[in-house]
Amino acid sequence: MQQGATHAAPALERLARLGYAGKGVLYLTIGLLALWRAAQWQGGATTDQRGALTSISDLPFGSVLVVVLGIGLAGYAVWQLVRATLDPEHQGTAAKGLAKRGGYLLSALSYVGLAIAATLPDAAPGLGGAGTTRDWTARLLDVPGGQILVGLVGAVIIGIAIKQVHTALTSAFMRQMALTDLGQQRRKMVERVGQVGIVARAAVFAVIGGFFLQAAWRAAPGKTGGLKDALNTFASAPYGRVLLAVVAAGLVAYGVYCLVLAVYRRIHIQTPSSS
Repeated sequence: MQQGATHAAPALERLARLGYAGKGVLYLTIGLLALWRAAQWQGGATTDQRGALTSISDLPFGSVLVVVLGIGLAGYAVWQLVRATLDPEHQGTAAKGLAKRGGYLLSALSYVGLAIAATLPDAAPGLGGAGTTRDWTARLLDVPGGQILVGLVGAVIIGIAIKQVHTALTSAFMRQMALTDLGQQRRKMVERVGQVGIVARAAVFAVIGGFFLQAAWRAAPGKTGGLKDALNTFASAPYGRVLLAVVAAGLVAYGVYCLVLAVYRRIHIQTPSSS
């Protein structure tokens, strides 16, 4: 059995590519701000996706840029929702496939929040922030077996981080891209940028997963945190300035990788066909 492929609907493809571009801009902003802090230029600070939107809005014509970015993030949310529900890439209904599709769904929900925060900031001033994460963690801890559930969330996030490292080290992500019009040297450069970026993001995910494990162990929702908290954890570690700089540079690489995906990602629907 071989897999054939047809192109996705043009509108869906444009939305997906715009979404990858928007995600890339966010991670570039986050990484650059973290590098700024690591270099201790004018008292820089770390931030998360919501903070990156705020930083972009402060630029000339920033309000327009943020709205455009919000449309892109909405496009990414739609693409992730399509991947989760319609399964255009045929992940299937086995445990591994369902786990991937569940991750796509969570990603879609996350980016819906960011898109709303970008386009309608007054409608959801706290949406997507660390406070929101702590609020729902507190609610989860209040239900029977809540500590176990929160611990499972942390374990899943750490599992995702491990999977991302494996994806980076094996260069499996390169199969997602059509780079036939690039020379060998440029393809190798894309591969290295992707590897660095994916590993850096995995490191952040691992720390966030650790936050949830701490929250579960101590039944303390305040122990959870997001991307900004993870970067601050790196900064406060021994040799934190160097560690933060390395991770921040990796997130910049991840942003570049997402921009490459916006151009070269295969956006198609897999269809089974007989060999």
